[in-house]
Amino acid sequence: MQIHVVQPGDSLWAVSQKYNVTINQIVTANQLENPNRLIPGLALVIPTPNQTAIVKPGETISMIANRYRTNVQSILQANRISDPTKIYPGMTIVIPPIRHAVLPGETLWHIAQQYGTSVQAIVQINNIQNIGMIYPGTMLQIPPYKPTIDVNAYSDRTGTTAANLFHEVGAYLTYGALFAYSMHADGSLSPIDDAAFIQTAKVDRIAPMLCITNFTYQDPGSKLAHTILSSTEIQTTLLSNVLNTMKQKGFYGLNIDFENVYPQDRELYNQFLQRAVDTLHPAGYFVSTALAPKVSADQKGLLYEAHDYPAHGKIVDFVVLMTYEWGYRFGPPQAISPLDQIRRVLDYAVTVIPRNKIFMGFQIYARDWKLPHIQGQQAETFSQQEAIHRAVQYGATIQYDQVAQSPHFRYTDSQAVTHEVWFEDARSAQAKFDTAKDYGLRGISYWTLGYPYPQNWLLLNDNFTIRKLL
Repeated sequence: MQIHVVQPGDSLWAVSQKYNVTINQIVTANQLENPNRLIPGLALVIPTPNQTAIVKPGETISMIANRYRTNVQSILQANRISDPTKIYPGMTIVIPPIRHAVLPGETLWHIAQQYGTSVQAIVQINNIQNIGMIYPGTMLQIPPYKPTIDVNAYSDRTGTTAANLFHEVGAYLTYGALFAYSMHADGSLSPIDDAAFIQTAKVDRIAPMLCITNFTYQDPGSKLAHTILSSTEIQTTLLSNVLNTMKQKGFYGLNIDFENVYPQDRELYNQFLQRAVDTLHPAGYFVSTALAPKVSADQKGLLYEAHDYPAHGKIVDFVVLMTYEWGYRFGPPQAISPLDQIRRVLDYAVTVIPRNKIFMGFQIYARDWKLPHIQGQQAETFSQQEAIHRAVQYGATIQYDQVAQSPHFRYTDSQAVTHEVWFEDARSAQAKFDTAKDYGLRGISYWTLGYPYPQNWLLLNDNFTIRKLL
């Protein structure tokens, strides 16, 4: 895949000719609602066998070459760059394909092992009809390196709606979870309509997780968390109910989302996690947690203080970092998942949690704020596709924040009200995938399904091999 950012005067025909693909391929890949209207700043995924990298602040050609397992000279030649110091943030760099001349005695299996790919991938990219016809001197194109990761997705929908959402992207997921079973002060659980989800998950080889929480949109859950964490008897009842539910319904593991826990309950929370692991591991289940996005051990605030990163990293099987919601729906307009802030969280997290236990959170929705912003006024939340629709409808030019690595635009509606929209596009998705690679993370976790974002799934598949447990 390559990424093309629309410039003034661009047409789909011109873009298709530039990349030697059809107009229909571009329209389908991006699910363009109005192919005849391209606006400046719109990022398009181009379905080609080549890869592109968009230079981020502080990046060098050498850093890009290392990420894509190629060499500096090949990149310089492919992009006709005479001075490697002259690259700049936002610049698109073509990653040239790696080519291999078959040596005497080599097999496709040997070549695949050498480059960390598969025989099937080599056969496919070279359109090989007969592997017996591979002989010394044959020049093969090597598929781009794709690290293997785990991918999780949450959904706050239930019933057949949730099942359909997971089925649509099932090929790209390792785990899935519905948010959420609510905990109660007596250790009981309020179930949700998840039978269709679990059935669909297993068909699509998604490992279903049972997600439990103390939090609701009406109650922060602090008192409830204290009640549960202060009583080993309640915890025993709760974990018994969890275990029975998992056995009866066919879950593969548990995701614990205790939010707004009182700071003084921090150690009690750690003890509960150990109790959960001691209960569920012998039965063959994994245990994971959702963690607030901390940038230091002593970060203040109800959301952060009781989340002990080192303890979670030691006790549970993996953690989901909730690296989103900087652009809060009741706050001022800004990037929802700014990459500079995500990297601050990761910089701390990897010092106290094993990298192979860390999922980076990725929000897949957009927000629209009215201007001037009034504190407490709620922004509208919708899909990336709707964000593009509005940009086209109002003739906006899409801007791109190089620090946050996030697109945004402003428009004025029919009532003469100015709006500011922050969303995600192909560039911001690629930047997040590059970050997951740079930090060597276990995977990516999406919040939340139900907001169409076709570019994301194409690029996810282009960047990674997604592990399946089933």
